[in-house]
Amino acid sequence: MAFSYSITLSSFLRLKEDVDETLSNLSQIGFQNLEMFGEPDEVNKKFYKDIFSTFNFRIIGLTGMWGKSSTNGWKRRLLSNDQSMVKYTRDYVLKCIDLCRYLGGTQINICLLSDPINYLDVTHSNVAKDEKTRLLYNSIPILNELSSIAKDNDVQLVLEPLNRYSTPYCCNYDDTLILLKNCPHLKLMLDTFHMNIEEDSFRKTILRANNDVGQRLVHMHFADNNRKMPGQGHIDFKSIVQSLKEISYLGYISFEPTISDSDYQTHIKSGLEFIKNLETFN
Repeated sequence: MAFSYSITLSSFLRLKEDVDETLSNLSQIGFQNLEMFGEPDEVNKKFYKDIFSTFNFRIIGLTGMWGKSSTNGWKRRLLSNDQSMVKYTRDYVLKCIDLCRYLGGTQINICLLSDPINYLDVTHSNVAKDEKTRLLYNSIPILNELSSIAKDNDVQLVLEPLNRYSTPYCCNYDDTLILLKNCPHLKLMLDTFHMNIEEDSFRKTILRANNDVGQRLVHMHFADNNRKMPGQGHIDFKSIVQSLKEISYLGYISFEPTISDSDYQTHIKSGLEFIKNLETFN
């Protein structure tokens, strides 16, 4: 079994280079699949569809732009007490579903952000369990609505837990279980950068994700603990790759490094080869 690889185009938004240069570089490294960044109000859909076709890239889905990842990310809060904020976020997800389908993708990730919690010291504590459970349960109706709409458009809505520095409410696999058990069309994505902060064991979490609510783990984001490509930090990717092989994982492994240097090709190629070598290791 060979894994399918992709990379997030959002990782390159800070670079001062044209998109055709980025795509040319990624193609030369060996990528054939991309995740488009989820900013449907800011992109020319036809331009991107045409240029992806020119470079023979397949768009597997959209990376939702949540929190500090974009200018408007802070307003995308499905867990807000402000219903206008929830409506804004709902509309954003619907636009992303439309863009994803237009580009031929089949997935969009969703993250559950809340209003700021001024009293909380996220470095030492989390919100009370009953408060977390209450807020997550309150999100079930809209998650069921959005995941059903996505399914009707041949798109999977994929829940990604972030680490506590982004949200205290859906920051690990256990938090997602409340929602996965009550939202039958909702899928799961795990991100190694966030897992490194929040999970006790990469292997146990991956195995549980494959067994607890059926095979709902459909996507992985790979980045090392320093948000660089795998192999440039201390995360045990050997354990992660072996665990994915153990469950016969069929989804994409999509790299999501932070890229700030125009001389990025060597690092990306090295990270891709690092994971491919682990894949072939018995």
